[in-house]
Amino acid sequence: MRARLILWCILWIVIIDLTRGQPVEKTYATSDGVRFRVEEVLRNLEIPWSIVFDNEGNMYFTERPGRLQVLRKGEKLPTLIARLEEVRHRGEGGLMGLALHPDFHKNGLLYLSYTFDFRRELANKVVRYRLSGGKLTERKEIVSHLPGSSVHNGCRIRFGPDGKLYVTTGDGADRDIAQDLGSLGGKILRLNDDGSIPSDNPKPKSSIYALGVRNPQGIDWHPKSGVLFQTEHGPSGFDGPGGGDEVNIIEAGKNYGWPIIHHQQRKSGLEAPFLEYTPAVAPGSGSFYRGAAFPAFQNNFFFGGLRGQRLQRVIVSDDTPHKLVSQEALLQGEFRRIREVAVGPDGYIYFSTSNRDGRATPFEADDRILRIVPAK
Repeated sequence: MRARLILWCILWIVIIDLTRGQPVEKTYATSDGVRFRVEEVLRNLEIPWSIVFDNEGNMYFTERPGRLQVLRKGEKLPTLIARLEEVRHRGEGGLMGLALHPDFHKNGLLYLSYTFDFRRELANKVVRYRLSGGKLTERKEIVSHLPGSSVHNGCRIRFGPDGKLYVTTGDGADRDIAQDLGSLGGKILRLNDDGSIPSDNPKPKSSIYALGVRNPQGIDWHPKSGVLFQTEHGPSGFDGPGGGDEVNIIEAGKNYGWPIIHHQQRKSGLEAPFLEYTPAVAPGSGSFYRGAAFPAFQNNFFFGGLRGQRLQRVIVSDDTPHKLVSQEALLQGEFRRIREVAVGPDGYIYFSTSNRDGRATPFEADDRILRIVPAK
């Protein structure tokens, strides 16, 4: 009898583990009473990294091994646009950032950032294509060489409200380059859409907009004030004590301290983080909410936590974005590693799992793209 009871307990634990994270008719609630559900959009993906939408509601996304796909509005299955042979998926590297030109609906221009082989080492680049007839054409390198490695590649790309292309770069596991103005590693870059340098950059002949960052993977602008927010991975033990993940408010020409300061350290002339997280949550994204489906989320900042296995909600003052109102962790552990967060034209919050990246036990359907919708 005892053996049978133990067997049933083990079976029940296995069933719970296999079904946990599967979309069900479960209602969640935020601390201020916003009720929502989670729906599955796509399954059986491999490390989806960036999600963007066009004006028609089509969803484009990258998978780190080198695939660019689109889920057209109203369809159930994605269409493969391209498999980029130049991409090298090693460690944390691969096909990562994706951005659509502000006039994508007219010119079809899209931008990708990825890791590639360079002189027996790894590096990163940003490349522009024209999407025509469902194919990538007119390839143009926007940034031909950025420091890279199997870790700390940055590679988030996004157009700002000023129409400029912003690129985050990591230190490529060489922490000293973050303070080296002769290197583009450990920086936030600002470029024209053709890769040229804007004349109003902090230094007119340099693409460097800000420096002293370690591995930034999320950027977005406050919808009301236009202030730039950024998420960044802190030290991993080999390059500093664990934890120290950050949300930063980025200003032109400022130095964010890595590796001179980290965690809650302060030093004159260097910018301390707006928010700091120890233990680590590993922020892999960052997006402000601009939709209509959740009025209470207006201007809230969301990012996915990889190690933290959460969707982090950060509420700042609309009038003073540098002032924190509150924050909370949503979906804690429900879907394990959460990477990308994007707001769709339907006002729903889309997010991706990253459970097939070698750092988690994936659910049967992983990796997935899911979305947060209002509870019925």
